[in-house]
Amino acid sequence: MKSNDSPLYQFDAQIRERFGLFCGVDEAGRGPLCGPVCCAAVILDPEDPIEGINDSKKLTEKRRETLFEQITSRAVAYQVVFVSPQEIDEKNILWATMDGMARAVRELDPQPAYALIDGNRCPPGLGVPAQAVVKGDASSASIAAASILAKVSRDRYMMELDRRYPQYELAKHKGYPTRLHYERIAQYGIQPFYRRSFLKKQGYWHEK
Repeated sequence: MKSNDSPLYQFDAQIRERFGLFCGVDEAGRGPLCGPVCCAAVILDPEDPIEGINDSKKLTEKRRETLFEQITSRAVAYQVVFVSPQEIDEKNILWATMDGMARAVRELDPQPAYALIDGNRCPPGLGVPAQAVVKGDASSASIAAASILAKVSRDRYMMELDRRYPQYELAKHKGYPTRLHYERIAQYGIQPFYRRSFLKKQGYWHEK
């Protein structure tokens, strides 16, 4: 099966036929206790289909890294937006993510005529008509590509934090609420890259 014959590319072809140039949008990192949420928007080139694009959660880390390079070099356009823990605390995780998705779409050049959003709601402020697609990263090649860019971008960011703060062992859990992570927080406290709103119930704050 050629890449553009895959069900994900066929889904995109139907959207493109109806709306013209469009982007896929997804995020990574809503659940962790620390670090940013990464939101990505991608416009794929239908004349240059990328083999193997799929929901990032179904791919190995090595495969995601390979596809990241292919997507960023061959897409018509892409944007990745990092939403800080401070913004997450100010707006809450839902609206911080919505704002990040909208910023990613608005910063695309060229601008799409339409957007496909992974999930069950469309962010306000996109600037273009949009459609929410539940489990869109398993349905649309464009959303799947966005999921890969968001996931790899966030993982790379967390690996850099791990180098700077090795005591938290972030490389092992990427900031998600595992037993190991809670043990390291109990031992070392929290840093400015933690989400206070996620840790409030545990009594942690990052003011010194």
